[in-house]
Amino acid sequence: MTSGPPLTALSSADSLAVPPMRDRLQGIFPPIPTTFDSTSGDVNERAISANVRRWMDTGLAGVLTLGSNGEAGSLDEDESDRVVAAVRAEMPRNRTLLVGTGRESTRATIRATTRAAALGADAVLVRTPSYFKAQMTTDALVTHFRAVADASPIPILLYNLPGVTGITLTVPIVAALAEHANIVGMKETSPELERLGQCVQLVNGRFAVLSGWAPVAYPALVSGAAGAILAVANVLPAECVSLLELTRAGRHAEAIALQRRLTPIAQLVSSVHGVAGLKLALELRGFHGGPVRGPLLPPSSEARAVIAQALSQFDR
Repeated sequence: MTSGPPLTALSSADSLAVPPMRDRLQGIFPPIPTTFDSTSGDVNERAISANVRRWMDTGLAGVLTLGSNGEAGSLDEDESDRVVAAVRAEMPRNRTLLVGTGRESTRATIRATTRAAALGADAVLVRTPSYFKAQMTTDALVTHFRAVADASPIPILLYNLPGVTGITLTVPIVAALAEHANIVGMKETSPELERLGQCVQLVNGRFAVLSGWAPVAYPALVSGAAGAILAVANVLPAECVSLLELTRAGRHAEAIALQRRLTPIAQLVSSVHGVAGLKLALELRGFHGGPVRGPLLPPSSEARAVIAQALSQFDR
């Protein structure tokens, strides 16, 4: 496995060589959790920094912070900014920092996006507003995302998360938004490979689609996805990068075998046990996990046993 770039800041000359954002989205990104202090419940920036340093020792293309797995909806704005600053400080400039900035109003999303850019984000991931989901028509969504893209100083990615928001960014909506120069891609968090394949072809293939559904990561990559944002990549970064490399190298039998090994643990740390399961798995792998923030509940002893067993398959 090829290791990532050294943990050194780029010089001004080196920064000129950083490729365009669409190229920087080619890879695997973990949607990193926000670590809280087990006593106070406050954001634990030192633990976050330590985790990021370990992730940067792998072949990951970058990280996503303040996504669903980052418990973004449970953070206040000051906490969100501190998390972004802590993550950016540990990342070399040639690794891509994605930040979730979706809020329920266009105004708040623009403000969060502007702050993230000032703190060093390379691009932002913007989910669909969903509180008024019955009124989130095609016109409303297109108007919202275009306004954010117009105001954003950095590129934006659409975040299609229908299982949580109850709203689907359909291909016609994505096609309309992909024409905007500052909307460079999307995260597709669903198993819908047909939609993913159609979005991959937008704007002559220049629209970067990242799969957010680990059980279909391999077929998504075969279908043209630029990469993937996977919860399991927090826990098994080298294996997830290997899946991408095997697929790109045309070693499909090996890639399929690895996908089959990854799927059970990927499900345990996402759809089955959620953020609590992910944080537990991180602890079992020697990272800082920490507690979840209420109303989320800690994992049960049964969950611990099942996750430990699934992870043990990767110690052989």
